[in-house]
Amino acid sequence: MKFVMVPGGWQGGWAFDAVAAELRRDGHQVEAVTLAGLEPDGPADVDRPPNLDAHIDQVAGTIGRAGEGPLALCGHSYGGMVIAGVADRLADRIDQLVFIDAYVPEDGDSCWSLTSDEFRHLFMTGARGDGRWVAVPSGIDPRARPHPLPSFLQSLRLHSGPGGAVGRTFISGGAWSGSPFVAVTERLRRDSGWRVHEIPVGHNIARHDPGGLAAVLGALPPAGGGA
Repeated sequence: MKFVMVPGGWQGGWAFDAVAAELRRDGHQVEAVTLAGLEPDGPADVDRPPNLDAHIDQVAGTIGRAGEGPLALCGHSYGGMVIAGVADRLADRIDQLVFIDAYVPEDGDSCWSLTSDEFRHLFMTGARGDGRWVAVPSGIDPRARPHPLPSFLQSLRLHSGPGGAVGRTFISGGAWSGSPFVAVTERLRRDSGWRVHEIPVGHNIARHDPGGLAAVLGALPPAGGGA
């Protein structure tokens, strides 16, 4: 299986390093994407922060270059917005869609509309400096970079809904304090079109239990496995 992995806010592809190492040991291919504007050396154009569409275009291009074979597209947190948009365009290329403690949007949703008041406050206070970039919250890895505010605010346009006919999995980090994902986890548990797993280590599952996350991902059906 080829895995394309999309990190959450402020983070780069490095967030999946330990998970990718586990998956590669088991013979899988992994490409962890660093979204535009989150590059280690800073954004290419500080005055023009990328929006959600730019991130969707970027990941769609990555999949377009991935070649043939079974593919799982995974997104953590904000990355759920991105993978839903990519899957809406490329459902025939994606076998499995995996939301890792992530937003699961419908047409017209945004990260802003789906998140909690706590995170909306974090976004706004973090962007006070220039109105373009959301400062890195305290406690995140030092490799984290300011996140482009437009990508948190832009609404997503979907035609077929997240994932279409591909297999869909939601991996919950549990009911951590302030989680905006508790309600969606319970809703998806009742939906026969979804697999739901829980790794109750908090939001950053890739950091706190990379082996557990890799085990769930490695057990996904190899191709067209449905739900």
